[in-house]
Amino acid sequence: MAPPRRALISITSASAPIHGGKDTTGLFVTEALHPYNVLTAAGFEVDLASETGKYTADTNSLDPSFLSGEDRKIWEDTNSEFRKKLDNMKPAKDLVNNDYGLFYASAGHASLIDYPHATSLHEIAAQVWDKGGVVSSVCHGPAIFDNLIDPKTGEPLIKGKKITGFTTEGEEQLGVKEELKTWGQPLVEELAQKLGATYSRAPGPWDDYHVVDGRLVTGQNPASATSTARAAVEVFDKL
Repeated sequence: MAPPRRALISITSASAPIHGGKDTTGLFVTEALHPYNVLTAAGFEVDLASETGKYTADTNSLDPSFLSGEDRKIWEDTNSEFRKKLDNMKPAKDLVNNDYGLFYASAGHASLIDYPHATSLHEIAAQVWDKGGVVSSVCHGPAIFDNLIDPKTGEPLIKGKKITGFTTEGEEQLGVKEELKTWGQPLVEELAQKLGATYSRAPGPWDDYHVVDGRLVTGQNPASATSTARAAVEVFDKL
């Protein structure tokens, strides 16, 4: 029997100063909004959840270079379905008994902080995987794979699989690599190596790029959020 056409988009609950305290990192808005649009258009019932039920918007993600046009209208309309779900989302522990067929980890640099320890989000993702559903992530979303175990094998869910995510080169270009190191969590490329996954990337750190490895679908950066979600839907529809 095919998994239910119901998806959970995970949201980081963490926030932290970045760029020497000039900005605050949290949820990179379009990394949740774009997959939300794709999934709802594809007929999915979509829930949003963070580990604590709280979120902070990444200040850089609100810049017009990232958030403009219809995206900005949706964001600024607190009565839009996306904003209502985001602003009123439940903590992940309240949703672990829900039956999802697709899990999508949105991100923002802050994901590196809380995703490795987000036990309720891990439980939901593991349930989706164990029941034959699709697990996906974008940008810094692979941080969710740290301590995410495949229930059938007892091994890291991404061990032996091919993934992508935000590049170390991109961190260097943004001038935040050394700041991120002070958080004590591995960067995406380091995490892939740590967990026995093969890391793949596009030639440029900002290119739209995603990887499909069976039921695992990962995207490289904010520009990849839509294509990653579309690929996840395509995989789901073939289950």
